Amino acid sequence: MDDLEKAILISFDESGSIDSVLKSQAAAYCQQIKENSSICNICIERLSVSNIVQVQFWCLQCLHEVLSVRYSSMSSEEMSLIRNSVFSMACFEAIDDKKSVRVLEGPTFIRNKLAQVLTTLIYFEYPLIWPSVFVNYLPHLSKGAVVIDMFCRVLNALDDELISLDYPRSPEELAVAGRVKDAMRQQCVAQIVRAWYQIISVQRYSDPELCTSILDSMRRYISWIDIGLIVNDAFIPLLFELILVNGFPVQLRGAAVGCVLAIVSKRMDASSKIGLLQSLQISRVFGLVAEDGDSELVSKVAALLTGYATEILECTKYLDPEEVAGVPVDLLNGVLPSIFYIVQNCEVDTAHTITPFLSDYVNKMKSFSRLQENQLLHMGQILEVVRSQIQYDPSYRDNLDTLDKIGREEEDRMLEFRKDLFVLLRSVGRIAPDVTHIFISNSLAGAVAPSADRNVEEVEAALSLLYAYGESLSDETMRSGSGFLRDVVPMLLSTRFPCHSSRLVALVYLETITRYMKFVQEHTEYIPMVLAAFLDERGIHHPNVNVSRRASYLFMRAVKLLKQKFVPFLDTILQSLQDTVAQFTNMECTSKDLSGSEDGSHVFEAIGLLIGMEDVPLEKQTDMLSALLTPLCQQVEVSLLNSKVHNPQLSPAKIANIQQIIMAVNALSKVTLNPFSFNEGFNERLVTTSRPAIGLMFRQVTSFIHRMVDTLGTSILPHLPKALEQLLTETEPKEMAAFLVLLNQLICKFSTVFYDILEGLYPVICSRIFNILPTDVFLSGPGSNTEEIRELQELQRTLYTFFHVIATHDLSSVFLSPESRLYLHSMMQMLFYAACNHKEILVRKSCVQIFIRLIKDWCSRTNGEEKVPGFQSFVIETFATHCCLYSVLDKSFEFRDAESVSSFVA
Repeated sequence: MDDLEKAILISFDESGSIDSVLKSQAAAYCQQIKENSSICNICIERLSVSNIVQVQFWCLQCLHEVLSVRYSSMSSEEMSLIRNSVFSMACFEAIDDKKSVRVLEGPTFIRNKLAQVLTTLIYFEYPLIWPSVFVNYLPHLSKGAVVIDMFCRVLNALDDELISLDYPRSPEELAVAGRVKDAMRQQCVAQIVRAWYQIISVQRYSDPELCTSILDSMRRYISWIDIGLIVNDAFIPLLFELILVNGFPVQLRGAAVGCVLAIVSKRMDASSKIGLLQSLQISRVFGLVAEDGDSELVSKVAALLTGYATEILECTKYLDPEEVAGVPVDLLNGVLPSIFYIVQNCEVDTAHTITPFLSDYVNKMKSFSRLQENQLLHMGQILEVVRSQIQYDPSYRDNLDTLDKIGREEEDRMLEFRKDLFVLLRSVGRIAPDVTHIFISNSLAGAVAPSADRNVEEVEAALSLLYAYGESLSDETMRSGSGFLRDVVPMLLSTRFPCHSSRLVALVYLETITRYMKFVQEHTEYIPMVLAAFLDERGIHHPNVNVSRRASYLFMRAVKLLKQKFVPFLDTILQSLQDTVAQFTNMECTSKDLSGSEDGSHVFEAIGLLIGMEDVPLEKQTDMLSALLTPLCQQVEVSLLNSKVHNPQLSPAKIANIQQIIMAVNALSKVTLNPFSFNEGFNERLVTTSRPAIGLMFRQVTSFIHRMVDTLGTSILPHLPKALEQLLTETEPKEMAAFLVLLNQLICKFSTVFYDILEGLYPVICSRIFNILPTDVFLSGPGSNTEEIRELQELQRTLYTFFHVIATHDLSSVFLSPESRLYLHSMMQMLFYAACNHKEILVRKSCVQIFIRLIKDWCSRTNGEEKVPGFQSFVIETFATHCCLYSVLDKSFEFRDAESVSSFVA
């Protein structure tokens, strides 16, 4: 063993027993040899004499690198030496006849590397320089399995390195691939195919592993060679024999299936393709899917049948309707039952293959004016597929019920996985509504039927089908409740499903009821059933806290929709919620237990919406409100009093308890600022005009909360970020407006001490509000006085007040923080437009005052530079002209109005 071989062995050593310095020296020596101008001669000479696989690999790797990098600068003699030597090695011959070393006797990685070197030569030299490489290689196949195996490796390497479009290719590589394929088609493809056929025919029993390798290579080439070489009376029967005979190994049978799939997938004219698919008589393999549900063969057959059906469907896009209604439909009708069987019974991944096919199939059926009986049957089977696929894996049952980390991950995964399946469900519902209605009804009936083996996953899936289907129904359909809904919604409301203690079942049950609430809006006889579902152990009193919280929120939504119709049941509702109200503000109910936007406080909002209705008599309204507010306020007073007596600092538990009470009072006393909304809880007209006693009660509560904040002082600041972060999860306009009002109060109380908290909140607030508010004016005219528009207008007014409070409390630098600067332009445009054009003079005045304060804060110079580049010129050239001159001259500015004059003076 000479120095080079020793250096190679040392550099390849992975045992860790060799000194790192020595290993580095060995690597440096190998690199030095590699840079020798005679490196090709050195490598070929070593390959002819050395049986050490590390040395063989190193030499082959060097040859590959030299060819890849220096081919164009190599001499013709050097090229010829490499070409002849590599070809001899690939043909199982010694490089030098006097030596006996044959590289093909080495392990698999050596043969793969040799195939890569030969493929690199083909890249540069075929067919212009070395046109005979394939023709000269074929006779050597008679030497037996070792050469045949090597030939397969060369073809595979050629596909991987150059031909296959599964990998990104440069324009140059695409051009070379086209040149190589064209030459092979003209010169040797037919001979190669004959060799494949002869070897498989002769050796399928004696050497099935070798035949498997040939079929794997053949599969790669079918896409671009003449299909007639494969689809003929010789090869097709041979392929199906390999597939269908049980005696052959699964790997061989699967490889044959892969070749048939390649045939099925070959691109060609639609009419010709349909003829090809028909000629294959693919029905011969239908029975294989029932052989062994877990076998590798079933997975391959499943892929074949799905590919076959997909190709038929693709062809129909390019055929006339008359043609589609013939052979293509017959072929689809033949293969679909097997596909349905695969999905229902075989352990195969269908998400990326069968589901997209079924979606395409349903979309194709939309073009038919009327579905045939067997096509309607297929729609029902597709729905069965959806139901089976959306079911959770029972092994995650406990994780999902406790919603631990694994449970959350599985729930998120299924949420994403189900999206396409629910789209498929609704698509079937549109073209086969009767089939869908019967299927969903039967699924629900099956879910409630007494059965020893009924499980959580089946019940949850049945309810989820009804929930998902509801997304495609119009409001009018929901309200009318004709046909399908007339039967299924009462069944839903009146049924206590098995496994209702499960979090999954309970949640989807409540969500489904909420989705179909518009049905109940028109069919009020079912209101007692709705209330029972929300208020008993199926909803707010469910033992799982996640369910009860969600039930509180959904109940609040139901109250908003049906509030007037709920008033007759007010006493029953309040009696049922007594324990829930008490539990929410219990000292043991900490903020940790009630984190997130669905914290249970929505129960109070629902109650407030109901008792705030003018349908409720004043005396009853007052008594109910007092019964709720007085104990809450007393509870806080006791906590504060005890704290002053025993400990000047409130304990975290007491602060958490007080926060809970504040949340309850806030939710209970939400007041709409729309004076024309007579049925929206404690509206402004009710609390100020028609029933001022109610307004007085709320003012007392507000005063009480102010006193409480005064009592706590700055000690409350460390607890605010978390509390405000939770409140900020609300994104509805009304909730955002209420949140801004709270911030205004805190800014007025704490001023600059509140800066750090406000700096973190301000960008989040802007990112949400600026996405939903117009920058200038709201549209007027028909349809502009909706509840949604009014809520947005109120949010806009509150936002102007928010900007004003920030500016007038020495906090304008918040607008200039790095995160907030992104929204500076939008803020200035909104303020500028309002200062000049807003229909309410008070709003104009407020916005002008904001600009005045910003001018004082921002127009000073630091080191000769503007604090806010461009702001001063904007004020002089734009704001002063348009706001102070043009807007005053506008007819909307009335000098006889005191507020207008006040605004002008400002």
